Amino acid sequence: MKDTLTLNNGVEIPRIGYGVYQIPPAHTVSCVSAALEVGYRSIDTAQVYDNEAEVGIAVRNSGLARSDVFVTTKIWGSGGYEDTRRSISASIKRLGLGYVDLFLIHEPVGKYEETYRAMEDALAAGEVRAIGVANFLGTTFEGLLRHCKVKPAVNQIETHPFRQQREMHTLCQKNGIALEAWSPLACGKNHIFTNAILTGIAATHGKTVAQVVLRWLYQRGIIVIPKSVHRERMIENLAILDFSLTQDDMQKISTLDHGTSLFNWW
Repeated sequence: MKDTLTLNNGVEIPRIGYGVYQIPPAHTVSCVSAALEVGYRSIDTAQVYDNEAEVGIAVRNSGLARSDVFVTTKIWGSGGYEDTRRSISASIKRLGLGYVDLFLIHEPVGKYEETYRAMEDALAAGEVRAIGVANFLGTTFEGLLRHCKVKPAVNQIETHPFRQQREMHTLCQKNGIALEAWSPLACGKNHIFTNAILTGIAATHGKTVAQVVLRWLYQRGIIVIPKSVHRERMIENLAILDFSLTQDDMQKISTLDHGTSLFNWW
């Protein structure tokens, strides 16, 4: 599948990726291998997921060229500049892929300004192709933008029909930063798959609720990284390019926004 968005440094990222949050290491190789087989070309992991090594094994064993697979990982719990430089090197070694396509700060805690400076230097050294942040909101995000040398390429935040992140999306667009949605399907919370508005739209298009939600994010220009351990769902989540939501559909979905997290986190 070749459908990409060009980041603010010219690097292309697939608009639909595969997330491996909460996939145990013992199952990660088989899940990522299946995702790559059905057409995903972007894999999102993190240090704290404890499955970077397994992601690397699946990518290396896929038969695909390294340049054909976009790999994201995230810094967790950095103690500052030197600690971050070591942490980046450790992730690259665990993945075993030579470099990381996108490195994010997982959350805005600790000495995150030093962490970001170390990531800027890793970018300059060619260890990573793009850098960004996750879960940076409001004044924290704006403060980073004022002080960084290299603007984040991506901000990965909780984004789904019940937390639509309109203000953050506008701010990101204004600054040329891509918004990436984690838990785009809300992890099934809030009865998302039986919601009357979403099921009605899905029936109109002959699609599933998951496909409608992912298409809604896609049409907003937001990158999505749905996760499933089931091959048929992996295929389903990719199949969102053969239909479009109407303005009326988009407006109906906009009414579902609660504006608060479903996970009590950021």
